[in-house]
Amino acid sequence: MTVSVIQIVLVFLVSCVSGMGSILDEFQTHRPLIACTLIGLVLGDITTGIIIGGTLEMIALGWMNVGAAIAPDAALASIISTILVVAGHQSIGAGIALAIPLAAAGQVLTIVVRTITVAFQHGADRASENGNLRVMDWLHMSALLLQAMRIAIPALIVVVTVGTTAVQSMLNSIPQVITGGLNVAGGMIVVVGYAMVINMMRAGYLMPFFFLGFVIAAFTNFNLVALGVIGLVAAIVYIQLSPKYNKPAFAGETSGAAATSDNDDELD
Repeated sequence: MTVSVIQIVLVFLVSCVSGMGSILDEFQTHRPLIACTLIGLVLGDITTGIIIGGTLEMIALGWMNVGAAIAPDAALASIISTILVVAGHQSIGAGIALAIPLAAAGQVLTIVVRTITVAFQHGADRASENGNLRVMDWLHMSALLLQAMRIAIPALIVVVTVGTTAVQSMLNSIPQVITGGLNVAGGMIVVVGYAMVINMMRAGYLMPFFFLGFVIAAFTNFNLVALGVIGLVAAIVYIQLSPKYNKPAFAGETSGAAATSDNDDELD
């Protein structure tokens, strides 16, 4: 696939936004579902972008920064995987499998950038002591720009070289055994990622609904809208029948009935 100059510029901008979003966490632009969709839209195949983003989102649901522990970088993995699949004509399974080492590489990059930005923070401290707000603003924006470049520069290199004959020949020269193994690994990674999320939730009382939904999805031809309606109806029925959500109402009725009985006794 030949990538135009406009597409390269748009990929660079989307990568910058995703890199900054991974630090700001405000608009969630670094999440796979958003980043992959935007890259797919830019490269002219939004359907593939959504598929990759939805699959990687299941893997990255449990990725989060806890204290000083830095999670694998979902932004770099999402953007480069989508570029390789859409522009490099790789299979979706191979792109998903490659996302894991890419996320690990992004994790190293973000640690390096965060280490560099410590100097910016000390500079901002000195500027605040002098009341120099303009220098503080520039330092904050410069540190944020480094996080944007952390994603944008690798994405720019990949999107520029992915259409060349050398890179295309290298990708096509990968043996079928390896690409097949990547496809299998990609499917397993998704399952493991979703299992980790379920294990963190530990909602045992909801597991029957999970297995019921799996059976319905596997043995019927219902689309996502029908499955969503079934899930909504099941949730409403569960809430209506579960004593956990009806105890206050029953308690109020019981107390009201007891008060009425006491009043009747007093009248007698």
